[in-house]
Amino acid sequence: MTSPVTLDRREGPHGEVVLRRRAEHYEIIANGTFLMDTSDGRSERLLVDAAMAALPEPSRSGASVLIGGLGVGFSLAHAAADSRWRRIAVAEREEAIIDWHRQGPLASISGAALADPRTVVLHTDLVDYLRTTTDTYDALCLDIDNGPDWTVTEDNGSLYAPEGLAVCAARLNPGGILAVWSARPSADFEESLRNAGFSGVRTEEIPVARGVPDVVHLAVHPG
Repeated sequence: MTSPVTLDRREGPHGEVVLRRRAEHYEIIANGTFLMDTSDGRSERLLVDAAMAALPEPSRSGASVLIGGLGVGFSLAHAAADSRWRRIAVAEREEAIIDWHRQGPLASISGAALADPRTVVLHTDLVDYLRTTTDTYDALCLDIDNGPDWTVTEDNGSLYAPEGLAVCAARLNPGGILAVWSARPSADFEESLRNAGFSGVRTEEIPVARGVPDVVHLAVHPG
């Protein structure tokens, strides 16, 4: 395996964030934990497509989406390629990641999407934003951790707890969709979604050659 080359390393309010290149791919590492890379992107695209497909037919044209986590930009770029999304907001707490997209090598993935007038980048912690904003969306596509059971920082765990799911529900329009990316399925999280009043709870998997598949957990606004 090709050894990674560190392109940038920064210390922020939530710890260390590193951008590495391995052969032709880029990797983001947070506090020593691998987050994502540019080698595939199918599951990040599924996050957006599954949310759109789960919306009621009348809501699909002109829908709004909040993407939690800019990451390597696959979800944002995929959303911007779909004209049905009328408004696209991205919440990213790490200034370094935003810089890598605006001025760095990840601009090759997200440049067109960032220039799209439908797109707004919110430099904010997703959990704090959900708790304080009055904005509502037709879909929340959340990808800030390796999953509900494997968070990047301890504070993120509250997002998947009952109070966090209630906040997510409050930020969704009636019939809106909560979509949560995870590096592995979580039956416990599915149960938490049902206990929080969400309906239509299901999980879509991305098959992989070996190991546990990436998944997207989907749920419909309980209102």
